Amino acid sequence: MHQLPAITLPGTTIDVLKARCATCSMHQLCLPMGLDMGDMDKLDQIIGRRRKVAKGNVLFRIGDPFTSLYAIRLGHFKTYQINTGGEEQVTGFQMGGELLGMDAISTDKHYCSAMALEDSEVCEIPFASLEQLLVDMPTLLRHFHRMMSQEITREQSVMLLLGNMQASQRFAAFLVNLASRYEARGYSATAFQLRMSREDIGNYLGLTIESISRLLNKFKKLGLLAVSNREVRVLDLPRLKAITAGTETCA
Repeated sequence: MHQLPAITLPGTTIDVLKARCATCSMHQLCLPMGLDMGDMDKLDQIIGRRRKVAKGNVLFRIGDPFTSLYAIRLGHFKTYQINTGGEEQVTGFQMGGELLGMDAISTDKHYCSAMALEDSEVCEIPFASLEQLLVDMPTLLRHFHRMMSQEITREQSVMLLLGNMQASQRFAAFLVNLASRYEARGYSATAFQLRMSREDIGNYLGLTIESISRLLNKFKKLGLLAVSNREVRVLDLPRLKAITAGTETCA
């Protein structure tokens, strides 16, 4: 969160200011550039509440009726479905500045469940109110369409990842993706913590937990990573990108 000025406006408090989109550290990722304060005020008025979600708790479940989108303000989530065998299939990992709930827009029911990987906080955005606002704010509408397009592209990338890549490529691509997303949020691209378990990573990548452990050890021996529990330091990001692209092998 950005440092707030000591002086507050009449009738406001620090808590109220902290709740505003304009003062949120994630707003540049969550919202389009170019919104003026009037537009920000309109958006603030429709956001229902900030909602805390404790680690391991579910924000919404498969089949729940769709009423709101959720902008992640703090923390990390995983989304997952249940396959025909009753087993969990992880479909993605989300972090601050990203939206949850877009899966339900077309059917009015959630197609996946979303669970907090750590103590997290989301801004609840009632979709009916957002739709009305999008009509009046073309800049926000274009941004919303762009976010939906990015979500589609991400899903297509996962399909490519699981269908055509070898295990080492899948894992390298996963790490490169995390690095770029952390960098976009102003964090280090080469030193971060894996908020998800190795089992969840394996589930997402179509690999066993044993395969993930072997790949971690292999990447460490090759000088690509330094790992301590869930703390990861990327020592050679260009080589990881080359492995992802298939221009370098892990032999």
